Order: sequence, then structure tokens, then C-alpha cells
Amino acid sequence: MARVYNFNPGPSTLPLSALEKAKEELIDYQGTGMSIMEASHRAPEYDKIHNDAQALMRELMNIPDNYRILFLGGGASTQFAMIPMNFIPENGSADYVITGSWAKKALKEANIIAKGNIAATSEPDKFNHIPTREELQLDPNAAYVHITTNNTIAGTQYQTFPDVKDKPLLADMSSDILSKKIDVSKFSLIYAGAQKNLGPAGVTVVIIDDHFAAGAREDIPTMLSYGTHIEKNSLFNTPPVFPIYMVNLVLEWVKAQGGVDKIESINKQKADLVYQTIDESDGYYRCPVRKDSRSWMNAVMRLPNEELEKSFIAKAKNEGLHGLKGHRSVGGIRISMYNAMPLEGVEKLTEFMKSFKQEN
Repeated sequence: MARVYNFNPGPSTLPLSALEKAKEELIDYQGTGMSIMEASHRAPEYDKIHNDAQALMRELMNIPDNYRILFLGGGASTQFAMIPMNFIPENGSADYVITGSWAKKALKEANIIAKGNIAATSEPDKFNHIPTREELQLDPNAAYVHITTNNTIAGTQYQTFPDVKDKPLLADMSSDILSKKIDVSKFSLIYAGAQKNLGPAGVTVVIIDDHFAAGAREDIPTMLSYGTHIEKNSLFNTPPVFPIYMVNLVLEWVKAQGGVDKIESINKQKADLVYQTIDESDGYYRCPVRKDSRSWMNAVMRLPNEELEKSFIAKAKNEGLHGLKGHRSVGGIRISMYNAMPLEGVEKLTEFMKSFKQEN
């Protein structure tokens, strides 16, 4: 079987070694005579996977001891609602920085539950940049500040995080977690759907400061309370066992690559190569994003017309370069370069970009 270079924005490419390990263990997990998908989540075999995944994430991200690591269901979209339910007090509000579609969805949920203030937005500029610290209008009474660190549709990413002084900073890192080193202690809560850099769809990782968690409201449903899942180590109900198993394999792969330092170095090489190819094309390929906000994970671009874009996508697929179609809301081309995309895949893509330009 020939593996393709999978540039899909999510679910996205996974490390081949992790997939091969899962294939090897799928029917008989380590001599148990059953798949891990069949095993009890209370069994010692799964308990080890669960704890190992937490320990690896703590090690790789240098997560302080006063933070809990949770594995929850419902995707990042459930976090959009859980966060305001837990942390906006009665008659209170929270600040949201709007940098793309997912940030808008998070704000929408906050406004259903309480009140979400728009602290800054790049929507009038078609989300072509990340607002600067000077653009932020923070409410001194807001319960927290929420950002989306990488925007898969718009192709923007925070290169430095805003200083919000004494306010809790919360972040949706679904599409760039583990892609570069960050200081976790700057955040009160980080969450990420797994299906881009961590594993398959089905599990959401939450990293939450104990002190911040202790201030959560108690008048909310049990399953939507962070306290419930902290107290039970994400085992209050049956967790998404197989996705967590896959997350553990992916984390093992990250460590084997040399950790986040090495991953960051490779990700920078990939992004630099793509943007250099765009910028040196004499306008044939056009990236609408300001250079100071360009995403390392999702590079977006346009060609001279839509017919050429359709031809580009079709011919790229024939070359084993899949998943390059832009989001349906904006069109164009989107090149997703998550951690498991090898440098060789990006090199092949940029060579294709050059040859496509010459032929068209």
C-alpha cells in the first residue's frame, strides 16, 4: 500500500509508527487476548495507558505540578460551553479575542450562557492577522480572557501571547498544541481536540490550573463540571479509551523525535519552505495573511483564479498530495502541516507548486 501525504486539516495525518503499533496491538493488546477497545477502563492495562499519557504530556510540555491533565469527550466545541458555565459568575462576563470561525463559535456559546465581550477582532480585515496587545480592550471585570492560538480556516497563529496582566488567560490550542514550546504557567486553562496534533477525533485534552479550577461554580450539571473530572482523574464515566491509547502512542512518537524542541525546529522548516515558495512566485500564489501572523500549521493561499485552484487540487492528488482544498467558507488552497507531516511531504508539495506554476 502506498501512503499519501495527507494535508487534511483534521482529522489529520498521524505518525506512521503510532499507526503501525496500533495495528500490531489492535486484536490482542499485550497478551490480554482482547483489544484495548474491549478492555474495562478500570482494568490495570488501561490504567497504565491513561497515567502514561498524562505523564508524557506533563514531561513534553513541562506542565507544572499544580496543573491537572484531563481527557474528556465532546470535542473542543463542548469546552466552548463548559468554560463559561464553570467560570463566569452570575451576571458576570468574559473577554474573547475573535480571530476566526472557531473563536466566534466559542463567543456564541459564552453569550448563550452569560456574556462574552469582544476584546478585539480581526473580522473586518477578513481575519488576516492576530490583533496586537494594543488593540485589546479588556474589561477589568471580566472573569477571564479567551484566545484561539491557531486558526485553521484563516491561516493565522499567535507568535507571541498577549499579556493580560492579572486576568486568567484561557486558550483553545486544538490545532497547534505541541507544535512549539510554550510556557504553560502563563495560562489558567488550555484545551485541545486531539484530531490535529495529538491523535484521532474523540478525546479532548484539558490542562487546568488547580487554583483556577477551585474557583469554578458548583451550580452546574455534574458531567459539565471540571471538578467532577479532576476528582475522578477523568474516570467519572467511561473515557474515550481508544483515542487516549492513540494519544499515548503519538506522545511516545514526539518524545522519540527529540521532544517539542525538535518538533518545533522541523515545523519551522516546513512553514518557511511553504511561505518562501509562495513569496517567490511573483504573485502567482498569494497568501492573504500578514507575515507577522502566518500560521505554521495551516498555510492558506490563492491562485490567479478558481479554475486553476481546482486544477491544482486535482493534479496534486494525482501526485499523492491529498487534502489541499481550502475551507468551504473561504475557498482557495489550505496546506495543513501538523506535527506528523514529514518535511519530505512539504518538500514534495513545494516542488509541485513550482512545476504547476511553470505549466500554467
